[in-house]
Amino acid sequence: MEYRADLDFAREMDAADPLRDYRGKFHIPRTGDKDQIYFTGNSLGLQPKSTRSFIEEELDAWEHLGVEGHFHAKRPWFGYHHFLTPAASRVVGANEEEVVVMNSLTVNLNLLMVSFYQPNPSRYKIVVEGGAFPSDYYAVQQQIRFHGYDPADAMLELTPREGEHTLRQEDIEEFLREHGSEIALVMLGGVNYYTGQFFDIEAITKVGHEIGALVGFDLAHAAGNVPLKLHDWGPDFATWCTYKYLNSGPGGTSGIFVHERHHDNPKLPRFAGWWGNDEKDRFMMDKYFIPASGAAGWQQSNAQILPMAAHLASLEIFDEVGMDVLRTKSEKLTGYLEYLIKTSEDLGFEVITPADPNQRGCQLSLLTGDNGKQLFERLQANLVIADWREPNVIRIAPVPLYNTFEDAYRFVDILKS
Repeated sequence: MEYRADLDFAREMDAADPLRDYRGKFHIPRTGDKDQIYFTGNSLGLQPKSTRSFIEEELDAWEHLGVEGHFHAKRPWFGYHHFLTPAASRVVGANEEEVVVMNSLTVNLNLLMVSFYQPNPSRYKIVVEGGAFPSDYYAVQQQIRFHGYDPADAMLELTPREGEHTLRQEDIEEFLREHGSEIALVMLGGVNYYTGQFFDIEAITKVGHEIGALVGFDLAHAAGNVPLKLHDWGPDFATWCTYKYLNSGPGGTSGIFVHERHHDNPKLPRFAGWWGNDEKDRFMMDKYFIPASGAAGWQQSNAQILPMAAHLASLEIFDEVGMDVLRTKSEKLTGYLEYLIKTSEDLGFEVITPADPNQRGCQLSLLTGDNGKQLFERLQANLVIADWREPNVIRIAPVPLYNTFEDAYRFVDILKS
């Protein structure tokens, strides 16, 4: 679409925005009597105003029912994950039995690699994207060491071409085919946290399976941000957090996806816990593990009721809106912010996030000069809440649920000043 770099245009876009009323469903942080320009939903999403009532409902159940809340609360705790599954599966494009909400992100990543990283002397390497989030590096390295291999040899990094910041799809596929006989697992982020690049999950999965590897994704920066079709695209597993784009609170719970083709494989190893046992036999207290069907069989421990209640509040909003509608606004809003930055003279930034909307979500990463940290601090002093990443990137995320076109205009106006 054609943009204009004036405030009237931003306000016209906001007036025509079908999601304009959803901003009012969130608590927007304020300094004095002014709303902050909150562009860091890719680090911690804002709180829905409904969250408090969902959590208080469970606190009331705990207060009045005690342990009986497991079976007699309005939403009985014994099967609380079932209340989350339908909406969570729609966010990631999966069948309900392929998804469960449990634990936290890196815990789940390690649990899933127990099942899906099964090296042997000829095929033992794991592929990650260069510049992955450190937690992914740590988990992959330790999984490799756990199996007796050296990460310096067994961890393969995909790196951009010299002078470029993001990976080309053809280079990813060529790399996988070149090293195919050695690769046991392809484990990438769905959206790279630093550059904001959205990888072609379907194409990468296809090539990964062609070379005989298993394929998984860390969707921390993808879930609730970009359209996902995990069942159709076919990765073996995925996991994500819920505190970024899914607005479910600091340290919020996590979700996992396990493709249905793995559900009835008794030879697939996994770590077991009481909550992953078949529900109908859970209180038989048998010493032998009988996994629940589907992804639920990867659960370990009791459901985290209060974080899950916060997640349920946010998922209700996602179900009302739908990922397609969110994506439509996201492309327009991120495109408008990019337009304002690129048409402003002498800002001195390089946007290292892909310009192609199909290769990004609602994030732009600005490569700054040597004074980037000072600039970031000045932005904060002017009520812009963004995200600084070493060595010299400012990440900004115009989230379609609660950010506006006027936010984008005001941000660039402050940036120019």
